Amino acid sequence: MPMKLNSNYWEERYSNQETGWDVGKITTPLKEYIDQIEDKSIKILIPGAGNSYEFEYLINNGFENVYVLDFAQSPLDNIKKRIPNCNTNQLIKSDFFEHIGNYDLIIEQTFFCALDPSLRKDYVQKMKSLLTPKGKIVGLLFQFPLTEVGPPFGGSKGEYISLFEYDFEIKTLETANNSIKPRQENELFFIFNKK
Repeated sequence: MPMKLNSNYWEERYSNQETGWDVGKITTPLKEYIDQIEDKSIKILIPGAGNSYEFEYLINNGFENVYVLDFAQSPLDNIKKRIPNCNTNQLIKSDFFEHIGNYDLIIEQTFFCALDPSLRKDYVQKMKSLLTPKGKIVGLLFQFPLTEVGPPFGGSKGEYISLFEYDFEIKTLETANNSIKPRQENELFFIFNKK
């Protein structure tokens, strides 16, 4: 039976300030990817968003059709405080696996690694169902040995290929050359296009 971490688990992590994944700003690989997107009208989802500095960066750079989804209320409240003029309809408190929508781009940032590894196949199917026909997932996946202890849960390039290749075209899956210092050599930057 998969360990489904519920909203109470995540609320407790926020209230105890156990948020090691939160680096307080957008990370370089995602910033550089966003900077080269020309069509600012695309519909974007950031699941398991946490405090989502990616959302803030996108909004501040003229992207209006951006949505964040999180299981916990605290990070959504934090986003509202940081971006008081944001549309609260864009802040979704929900279980990712129950969310319904259609997006051109889904940004992956420390969400996949927070899920119990037994949910990874479900994650792939859910991502596929949320994307428009030409949609893509872009982001970072950790590359360190998968252990029983987590989150975060790791994995390897080979595991990710076998997990995603049936439903997605693996356009890019390479060690990020611009990771923040604590994550150097431990992150794979990826672009997966929906088949």
